[in-house]
Amino acid sequence: MRGDDPQQAPICSDSSPEERVPPAHPLRAMRARVDAVLKALSPPFDQVDSHTGRPSIAPETWLRALLRHVLYTVRRERWLMEQLDYNRLLRWLVGLNRDEPIWEASTFSQHRERWLAGAIAHACCDPVRAQARARTRWSDEHCTVDGTRIEAWAGQKSCTRQDAAPPAAPPDDPGHPRLDFRGERRPNATHASTTDLAARLYTKATGPAAKRASLGPVRMENRHGLVVDSGVPQATGTAEREAALAMAEAMPGQRRVTLGADKNDDTHDVVCERREWQVTPPVAHKTAGRSSTIAGRTTRHPGDAVSQRKRTCVEELVGWLKPLGLRRQVRHRGMARVGWLCTVAAAVYHLVRMRILAAAA
Repeated sequence: MRGDDPQQAPICSDSSPEERVPPAHPLRAMRARVDAVLKALSPPFDQVDSHTGRPSIAPETWLRALLRHVLYTVRRERWLMEQLDYNRLLRWLVGLNRDEPIWEASTFSQHRERWLAGAIAHACCDPVRAQARARTRWSDEHCTVDGTRIEAWAGQKSCTRQDAAPPAAPPDDPGHPRLDFRGERRPNATHASTTDLAARLYTKATGPAAKRASLGPVRMENRHGLVVDSGVPQATGTAEREAALAMAEAMPGQRRVTLGADKNDDTHDVVCERREWQVTPPVAHKTAGRSSTIAGRTTRHPGDAVSQRKRTCVEELVGWLKPLGLRRQVRHRGMARVGWLCTVAAAVYHLVRMRILAAAA
C-alpha cells in the first residue's frame, strides 16, 4: 500500500540526540577524549573568564564547536553556525540541547579573540600530548621535521611599495583598482601587503608561483606519527632550516637522537650544527650530480634505512593538515591568529590519530 506524504511536522519528539548517534560512530570515541582534555583545562578557563556579568558561552561548548570547525573543514564560522542549527549530530558533539538557540557568528569570533589573548590554544595541546604519552609509546628520540607553505588571505593587488607616495587621485574602483604589475619586481625587502603585513612572497620550489604566505613547520615522532611541535615563522628562504634547527635544539640531549628532514636540510651548516647537539641527521640525500653532506658515518648504521622510511610519514601528516586542518589557505590574518589555528589543527590531528591507533590495537 502506498504511504501518505504528510507535510505537517510533528509538534514534539521523544528521541534525544544521544539516541540518534550510532554506538560505533567515530565521534563517540573522539568526544570521550575531548571531554577528558576539557576537564583538565577547567582552571585555565576560570582565569580567562570574568566572575561578574552575564554568563558567556561555555568554554567547553565553544571548543567542541571548534573541533567540528577543523574536523569537518568548515572554512567560515557563519557556515559552522548554520550547520549547528539543523544538524543533530553536531549538536550532540558540541553539547547543545535540541531546542537550544545557536550563537551569532560574531559572538563566536569574539570568543576566539579572547581565548587567543589567554593562550588557550597552547594550553589545549598540553593535555592532548599528555594523553598521547600515556596511551602510546611516545618516541622523543626519533623525530622528523618538515615545513609547508600556508597561503595568506591577501591578494596580489594588496602588495604595494612601502616608500611609495600616495596616489594623487582615488582609483575609479576602490574595491578592484586597475593595477598593472607586468615587468615589475616586488621583493619582500621593498614591498608588503596592506592586508596582512606578516605575509611574505614565498615559494618552496622553482616551478610554482610565489604567493603571500607564511611557513608551517611541524616535528613528528617517528613511532606513531604524532605531532610533537609546530610553529608559524615568517616565510623566508632559510626559515624552514632555522625552524628545524630550533626544533632540534629543543630535543632531549642526554643521548643520541635522530631528526630526519628533506633535501633542503642537506647542507653543511645544518648537518654540522645538528651533530654538535648530538642529533643524527638522517636527511634525504641530494640527487646524483650534486654533492651531499651525509657521509658513511650516518648511512652505515641500520637505523638510517629505518629513519628514511619513517621520514616519509610526515608527508601524510602535512597532507592531512593542509586540506582538512584548514592550513592550505587560512582566513585569519596575522601571525598570532595563524599560529593559533595551526596549533588547534595539530591538537585535532592528535585526537584523530589516537582514535585510529586505539582501533588498530
